[in-house]
Amino acid sequence: MSTQLLVGGRIYSSSSPDATAMAVTDGTVVWLGAERPGRALHPDAEIIDLDGAFVAPAFVDPHVHVTALGLQLTGLDLSQANSLAQCLDLVREYAAAHSGTIIGDGWDETRWPEGRPPTVEEIDAAAGPGRAVYLSRVDAHSAVASTALLDAVAAVRAATGYTAGAPLRADAHHLVREAALDGLDRTQRDRARATALDYAAAHGVVAVHECAGPQISGRTDVRELLAFEHGVRVRAYWGEAVTSADEARALVGELGVHGLAGDLFVDGSFGSHTAWLREPYADRDTTGVSYLDAAAIAAHVRACTEAGIQAGFHAIGDAAIDAVVEGFARVAAELGAPAVATRGHRLEHAELLDAGQIAKLAEYGVIASVQPGFDAAWGGTEGMYATRLGAERAAATNPFAAMAAAGISLAISSDAPVTALNPWEAVRAAANHRTPGHHISPRAAFAAATRGAWRAGGVRDGIAGTLVPGAPADYAIWDTTELVVAAASDTVQRWSTDPRSRVPGLPSLDGGAELPRCLRAVRAGVTIYYAA
Repeated sequence: MSTQLLVGGRIYSSSSPDATAMAVTDGTVVWLGAERPGRALHPDAEIIDLDGAFVAPAFVDPHVHVTALGLQLTGLDLSQANSLAQCLDLVREYAAAHSGTIIGDGWDETRWPEGRPPTVEEIDAAAGPGRAVYLSRVDAHSAVASTALLDAVAAVRAATGYTAGAPLRADAHHLVREAALDGLDRTQRDRARATALDYAAAHGVVAVHECAGPQISGRTDVRELLAFEHGVRVRAYWGEAVTSADEARALVGELGVHGLAGDLFVDGSFGSHTAWLREPYADRDTTGVSYLDAAAIAAHVRACTEAGIQAGFHAIGDAAIDAVVEGFARVAAELGAPAVATRGHRLEHAELLDAGQIAKLAEYGVIASVQPGFDAAWGGTEGMYATRLGAERAAATNPFAAMAAAGISLAISSDAPVTALNPWEAVRAAANHRTPGHHISPRAAFAAATRGAWRAGGVRDGIAGTLVPGAPADYAIWDTTELVVAAASDTVQRWSTDPRSRVPGLPSLDGGAELPRCLRAVRAGVTIYYAA
């Protein structure tokens, strides 16, 4: 057996909130406490001097698109473009320096003074004649493409979601996305994966959940990703509906995935006007797009429940969540709510939902994978959500406090590359929600990004995502300042801010506070990232 003794730090542990030392033996936390008894109990241990650093359970990001994130990090990142003109300049510069298909990601016309996406003609002019160009909107539910790429996809102009002069949506978008990604070779894909997973480790993330699917990245990508060797653990979900337990088992066996969940689309996104709403958008006469109805949802939940496989859906709009609730209700009526709840089925995003929907999802044991970064980027009275939905509906989005209060297990994620893979930013966004009353405490948000995220991936042993004796040694070491204990508001949980409560502190998550910097990330006792 080999033991490491971490000393001279600040350890985030519910069992030992005053701990300054931690012992790890063969990938398991075995002891926490003060340094002197730690040295006496483990005289032969390798000593790691923390020099005052903060040690906390490592993060898990339960909704990521690994290859897409890597392509953004290594390629044409349009997320920083502050205008249409700047976006086209970036395309022009990239085209001059690179050959082959151009894949860009992250543009958001709602932040531009021009207030509109690029046209096909503008893309053709920026990239040059004959270049295949695919530029995905920040939410990845619509895109613009060059003439050459459109001409290469024979069926696109007849597909649902194609309108001349407008961004591609729905089936038209999926067809063009598939064609663009098919232009990548294995070397490019592996480089993107390595970059994305290195980036995750450098941000204290030791595991990610890949949300793959036939309209997102394809079978080849998910197989390659699962075979790709890296210190960050990958759990893969596949978003394809099934109708029987045998079909569910066969699909999981064929792809090697861990569940039939993640981005199994019931609808799209607010930004692309494809989230499915009960009432039309405030700025366009449409109620969005419906990909699955309640019958198809029920068939998938029934099949996966009977097969013992975790199911789940992407649902953002209130009408989409209506369909999900109805689908679960039908299966619960047949098999019983406990049988459904024991599988820990998932719902991704779950942004616009009401109290009745929340109660039903809690009854069926549905785990919500939520993205506080969405609210930080697009929420508030002046944000994109208010433009798309109107102020009243926008204020109802992402009600984290109500969901948690009803007993829904929350797992905080990024949906990277849609928003940045930066867990501390996501935790801060959850604790500083733009709508009063929707936020959760920093401690609850941190738990949702650690323990809650492990639970969303089927690890329900009660200790994963914590630092207590017997827990896996999945942790990160952070350079940060003074630790604080913050309540969710000035009127609740004030007892927890009293030092006598022995509640462990966290770095300050106030809006202007500097967030922690990762010094080391460790999975199962093995260092997977070390800051130079």
